Amino acid sequence: MTVFEKPKAVENQTVVRREPKNSGDETILTARPEAIAFTPQQTALIVVDMQNAYASQGGYLDLAGFDVSATAPVIANIKVAIAAARAAGIKVIFFQNGWDNQYVEAGGAGSPNFHKSNALKTMRKRPELMGKLLAKGDWDYDLVDELQPQPGDIVLPKPRYSGFFNTQLDSLLRSYGIHHLVFTGIATNVCVESTLRDGFFLEYFGVVLEDATHQAGPEFAQKAAIYNIETFFGWVSDVRSFCDAVGYKSGQNAA
Repeated sequence: MTVFEKPKAVENQTVVRREPKNSGDETILTARPEAIAFTPQQTALIVVDMQNAYASQGGYLDLAGFDVSATAPVIANIKVAIAAARAAGIKVIFFQNGWDNQYVEAGGAGSPNFHKSNALKTMRKRPELMGKLLAKGDWDYDLVDELQPQPGDIVLPKPRYSGFFNTQLDSLLRSYGIHHLVFTGIATNVCVESTLRDGFFLEYFGVVLEDATHQAGPEFAQKAAIYNIETFFGWVSDVRSFCDAVGYKSGQNAA
């Protein structure tokens, strides 16, 4: 059973506000290094690349040698965050990273993406995987079964790490009057951080829910990304605090 309750006040924390006065509709999220105020109708929950490629055994990251064994709790936490966002009237935006199955959209040798994408490098080493990793229409590209869009959600393809590069994200956010972005997804140190950073440069307030993200690489990569975000580009919170901020109670607690 889900109950929607009045958000609790946050005590003893400096609160960052986009505008100096409380609009009356704002809620306050406990976060680091400061609490941050936001209005649900002017906020989006960004679900970054929760595809089989990044979160499932047999997906691209797994085949490229990255550890995806700890993604199940992350998926569960994102599921809770999505439910809380929908209940609060927060727009949910899913990203899917990848290209056409001929990889024309990935760029040729004149693109650094050709040389740095681990998916492309893995396929060059293992030609039998060509056309399968991060290819639109394939299982690898699909969102994981547990996190499926619902009517009213937005699903955006993206060809590079940042969700702002060559996508409709900025224009969609502006059309909905959104200026606060709450981030979840994989990988914290690649696409999550890249999108949050680009949002910072475009004057969006970015918050990452730490326990709803996972890194590509060793644990220090997660810690470094969270440090960068907290110190230079945004704020860091968690799923439970997000649920508390929007007054969401669920029988399924975030792991």
